[in-house]
Amino acid sequence: MKDKISSFFKKIKNRYKQISLKLYIKTNILFLTYVLVNLMASWILRIVTMGALFNIKAIITDLAFILIVGSFAYLLKPKKQIRILLPLTIVMMLTCIINAVYYENYVSFASFSLLSTASFLGDMDGSVVTNLIQLKDLLVIFPPFVLIIVHTLLKKKKYYEKVAQLERGKKRFLNTIIAGSAFTLITIMLMQASDFSRLKKQWNREYLVQRFGIYVYQVNDAIKSTQSKFTSLFGYDSAYKKVKDFYNNKEKNNAEDKKSNEYTNIFEGKNVIVIHYESMMTQNMSLSFNNKELTPNLNKLSKEGLFFSNYYPQVSVGTSSDTEFTFNTSLLPASTGTVFVNYWKRTYEAMPNIFASKGYYTASMHANNASFWNRNVMHKTLGYKRFYSKEDYKVTDKNTVGMGLSDKDFFKQSVNKIKKISEKNSNYFLTLITLSNHTPWDDEDNYGDYTVDYKTTVTDENGNQTEKTLPYLEGTELGRYYKSVHYADEALGEFINELNESGLLDNTVIVLYGDHDAKISKKQYKYFYNYNLETGEQYSSDDENYVNVDYYNYELNRKVPFIIWTKDSKGNSKLNKEVTKVMGMYDAMPTLANMFNFDYKYALGHDIFNKENNIVVFPNGNWVTDKMYYNAQKDEYLLLKDSVVTDEEIENNKQYASTLLDVSDSIIVYDLEAANAKKEKK
Repeated sequence: MKDKISSFFKKIKNRYKQISLKLYIKTNILFLTYVLVNLMASWILRIVTMGALFNIKAIITDLAFILIVGSFAYLLKPKKQIRILLPLTIVMMLTCIINAVYYENYVSFASFSLLSTASFLGDMDGSVVTNLIQLKDLLVIFPPFVLIIVHTLLKKKKYYEKVAQLERGKKRFLNTIIAGSAFTLITIMLMQASDFSRLKKQWNREYLVQRFGIYVYQVNDAIKSTQSKFTSLFGYDSAYKKVKDFYNNKEKNNAEDKKSNEYTNIFEGKNVIVIHYESMMTQNMSLSFNNKELTPNLNKLSKEGLFFSNYYPQVSVGTSSDTEFTFNTSLLPASTGTVFVNYWKRTYEAMPNIFASKGYYTASMHANNASFWNRNVMHKTLGYKRFYSKEDYKVTDKNTVGMGLSDKDFFKQSVNKIKKISEKNSNYFLTLITLSNHTPWDDEDNYGDYTVDYKTTVTDENGNQTEKTLPYLEGTELGRYYKSVHYADEALGEFINELNESGLLDNTVIVLYGDHDAKISKKQYKYFYNYNLETGEQYSSDDENYVNVDYYNYELNRKVPFIIWTKDSKGNSKLNKEVTKVMGMYDAMPTLANMFNFDYKYALGHDIFNKENNIVVFPNGNWVTDKMYYNAQKDEYLLLKDSVVTDEEIENNKQYASTLLDVSDSIIVYDLEAANAKKEKK
């Protein structure tokens, strides 16, 4: 490979050896400025997002792209080349800043298919939108300003008139195209076989940006994003066969999925109230401040019911909407765009549809705008007969917390709606989606008096005791989040009490899950874990008490609570215990199917009580088992226990993860559940 590259460059060198480098630089100042600023912007983007200080492959690919698209400026006279170079620079700058902001908030890179979700920002409070942008995201804003300044200075010095006498535009256009093509060829020669597959699938976005740079990633994404509009033209037959083979093999090799166990039909005929708990994380449940539990009500439910303590969300760019989809269908989020926005016009085997077929009344409740995440349309697709949205609730300035109606008022008003539903229907399946714990958690005045400082008693040399207060997390983003969490927990406790007082818990199962982690930066957690409560300062990295919040620590702490509870759970050996098996959002539906006695065909997850060696596959290609966490971006892993893991086991899991992502995407994109239903009728 090295010999081929060396030989190729020798040919290029021979072609241009007559060109004076000094003369080239002097007569191409504007173009070289364009190249350097855009190359630097993409490099800075990789640093502020992934911390990738130097990646030669991405630099080469970025350079190839910048040269090729910029070469067309040479078809204009020197003084007019700014008309092409400046718009290109603005587009590339916007690409960088949008991805910097997006990565900061979603730990992923932006997609053209998500442009339609930008309208959701209009439904947010202004402070929410402002909070999305961090100061470091603005580091990539400089390219167009530098280009304008350089252009202005050159214009004043009559530079372009001098260059016009020497420049041969078409020749420079051709030479620049050739140079860009040379770097493109190097990129192709350095590609591995798996890189072609990853470009096609697009789900491993971080790897693509690391490997191909932001500009090629974005062009590839633009092409990939058209897939949903042309699915009927390409790939249907192969996708259908792939999905059919997968489920045939799954049925043969995973017979234990449908086996009876001690939970089979245990809840048949009972009502279901699902609580979609905004940004609630499992780690919150172990925290206390000044001897006051952060989540006493959530903890109480977990100690009285079935608590799945190693439960992972599997969200992509659709965040809360991805969770709703995966929880209800046991499929993974779409690799391009979001199901709720881009693939709503499909048929899905979802729990609301299934419970409706069993005679249940199905409804969802969320005191936000109905159009947010396209819920007003997608909830019908999932099988909810009624969606109670903001217009169905009384929302005032006094009962607003954060983005909208406070959780306490939302639950209180929802209890009245549930009463009416229970009076008219013998059984019901309801989903309540909370709102108050949504970022940016800046409504501290309405969170109550819970403090996240540190109070201690200090005794001086004379034996006098005084109370000392250290700020700890007060004034930090994480501190505001914890205050919001405590408020949300109080609202949950009041809701359970009101249901009980109304007699609505007598034949009802509460199913609660956190929709996703809070997406707070590692920097905040480093401060939290390394705060010295005695001095009020942070531990240094060489201190024995220092906790390094690295990639794996951060990812493993994204777990969310999953609890199945009834008022009679406490003391029941079956229903009152902690389940520590690793479990994903897509395992909820099969687990509940066994408990409520309904069948399913297209679930990717498993009934956790029948699965010994479970694997949770994430939309970015990462996966976790009880033994290890695998990072698909870097092709490395962290062992989670002292056990032997063979190369064969790792390869099998990697292949399984890839297959699962392909199958899920094929079902969504090609509407294969509807296609199979039609064929079965025939």
